[in-house]
Amino acid sequence: MGIFERYLSVWIALCIAVGVLLGNWIPTVFAVIAELEVAHVNLVVALFIWVMIYPMMVQIDFSRIRDVGKKPRGLMLTLVINWLIKPFSMAALGWLFFKVLFADLVDPQSAGEYIAGMILLGVAPCTAMVFVWSQLTDGDPDYTLVQVSVNDLIMIFAFAPIAAFLLGVSDITVPWETLLLSVVLYVVLPLIAGIVTRNRLNRRVENHAESHQLDDFLHRMKPWSVLGLLATVVLLFGFQAEVILTQPQTIVLIAIPLLLQTYGIFLIAYLAAKKLRLPHNIAAPACLIGTSNFFELAVAVAISLFGLHSGAALATVVGVLVEVPVMLSLVMIVNRTRHWFQEEQNV
Repeated sequence: MGIFERYLSVWIALCIAVGVLLGNWIPTVFAVIAELEVAHVNLVVALFIWVMIYPMMVQIDFSRIRDVGKKPRGLMLTLVINWLIKPFSMAALGWLFFKVLFADLVDPQSAGEYIAGMILLGVAPCTAMVFVWSQLTDGDPDYTLVQVSVNDLIMIFAFAPIAAFLLGVSDITVPWETLLLSVVLYVVLPLIAGIVTRNRLNRRVENHAESHQLDDFLHRMKPWSVLGLLATVVLLFGFQAEVILTQPQTIVLIAIPLLLQTYGIFLIAYLAAKKLRLPHNIAAPACLIGTSNFFELAVAVAISLFGLHSGAALATVVGVLVEVPVMLSLVMIVNRTRHWFQEEQNV
């Protein structure tokens, strides 16, 4: 491991602090960057995320993807966690905290909007960042691609009905531009780039008998992947610097149930993966995909339903703020418990 990977938690903490400081010191710069978006997808953040996941896309071997169907248990675990457990547990936790435990601290209207924002996060499983967490845990890149693709396909049909049911509204308009643009930017384009790069590297091996071309390339790209992650953290916290400093109590109140939800869902998924005897390189992304969120989609729907300055929009923003530090801690747990899992031929 290089210095970036070995001390990643330290760099993340420093980038959070730098983001908040810069966001308050030069807010106009971050305001300009924040406006560079299409369909609620910030193009600068998208670029940094693209840099993060591109090396993993190069690792994908399409000749092995057909074998994923022979190992269905990891995929089934992801689907059960994402669509049968996570949305409903998020709604239940939101109700428990803001209607019962925090009832005296938050007015009823704000409480309802915070719950709504949490629900929208719960119904939107992660797309882009899963590739990062999978890479940091040595997850199977081919299997991870299939997991993300299947979840994205289900999300097209299931997001609106589940969100409408849990929010108690008659209709939810899915921001298709946000959903489709995110899939193109975070999955399709880097995947195409990865395929082209892999084919060129393999062609060099055939022509020059150099067997380490791919490994050498990935080794050179790894620091850039981590730098993309760190730059994303600086931007995300810079965008929300004013909110962090002006509404710290509200952010803490929203963060508490979100943290419990994230660690709780991870615990359920991880124990289930161990019970199912999944190999570690499949168990890791299978569990992490259910604990992180597709925050662009959640933020876009919250704004369209409740308004830019609503409690629902704020709750989805808090989801963005806690995501990277929390997921990094889960990556650490996954890596330190690698010995819990054994390789199996059929999972």
